[in-house]
Amino acid sequence: MRIGRTAEQVWELVGDPTRISEWFDGIESATVEGSTRTVLTASGMSMPETIVTNDSLQRRFQYRIGTALFREHLSTIDVFDLGDGTSLVSYAADADPAVMALVIAGAAGASLRHLREILEGEG
Repeated sequence: MRIGRTAEQVWELVGDPTRISEWFDGIESATVEGSTRTVLTASGMSMPETIVTNDSLQRRFQYRIGTALFREHLSTIDVFDLGDGTSLVSYAADADPAVMALVIAGAAGASLRHLREILEGEG
């Protein structure tokens, strides 16, 4: 998703694991203790996640969801500087069972559109 803000401006929001509820649809809140982020979904489900990478130099955030819904999960968010005052945000998910990656991808697509609206002043 191309966003009309600098990579640094996007990373300020995306790179802060406690701020996911501000832009990811369906997440009500998030708390972080050490390398564990716990998100509370709009349906009331608490999901523990392990923060794998939070690299402000690369602007990469990776996490694993640790619930019984997944045998394996890894999501990666990258923010790329396009050099013209805009950035590209990529959200990738790998999961077993594979159908869960599709669920995450659908939610991520809507959330990236929401992120763009927020950062470009439309939301």
